[in-house]
Amino acid sequence: MNSIETSWLLMIGGVALMALEIVAPGVYLLWFGLAALLAGAVDAVFGLGWQAALAAFCLFSIVTVAVGRWLTRTAFDSNDARPVVLNRRASALIGRMAPLHEAIVGGRGTVRIDDTIWRVQGADAPAGAMVRLVAVEGVGFIVELAET
Repeated sequence: MNSIETSWLLMIGGVALMALEIVAPGVYLLWFGLAALLAGAVDAVFGLGWQAALAAFCLFSIVTVAVGRWLTRTAFDSNDARPVVLNRRASALIGRMAPLHEAIVGGRGTVRIDDTIWRVQGADAPAGAMVRLVAVEGVGFIVELAET
């Protein structure tokens, strides 16, 4: 296989990987597609053999995946005042106030938030008392009585 065939194969493969990213989004195929395009361009310019082009693809794959992970991490974990709570529903409810569904007796009770009843721990309080969710503890919350 000559260098022109190798570079075209890499470039077509890169475009195909990027197109597959649209069908099956997961972000990784994008970076491998970009690596294939870069390796194909380097092969077209410098006339590498297929072995060197394959090595360039491997090197570019490592670099583009690492850069992609860094870019997506900084995009989603920015220095925003809000913590990242994706897929952590309980953490997203911290600070919310709600009336007790069942009284807190012996340090344990329940609170109803939207359509879910959550276990809570805190100072003893009667049913209906307003509490503030202050922390997540296992599958429930630690609460404190809300000042009214």
